[in-house]
Amino acid sequence: MKRRKTIASAVLLVLGLVAGMPAGAAEGVVNINTADAAALALLPGVGPSTAGRIVEFRTENGDFESAVDLMLVRGIGERSFERMRPYVTTEGETTLTDKVRVPREQTDSEEASESDGPTDGP
Repeated sequence: MKRRKTIASAVLLVLGLVAGMPAGAAEGVVNINTADAAALALLPGVGPSTAGRIVEFRTENGDFESAVDLMLVRGIGERSFERMRPYVTTEGETTLTDKVRVPREQTDSEEASESDGPTDGP
């Protein structure tokens, strides 16, 4: 009986830890100076087209000096860069192996359209 309680407690602890993890939690980084388009496409918000533009930019302009330079690539703005920032590096090896899925933040207009009540007064 004591063993069952211990196992049950351990299971609950693990489930609690997993439930507390962010939805897009992934481990690893992509070296934007050495990664191919397939590895770059693992970054949140980056698909095949954007990955191709990153490779093209790097080929034409040389290595990125810092991760922030990704915003020089057409289609990568501040908001999309902030989503990918934790997974980007300019040194070392690429270690990210799975696509990172980070939920987009809602804008004020999206939040207003999802409200249940009228929007033009009390």
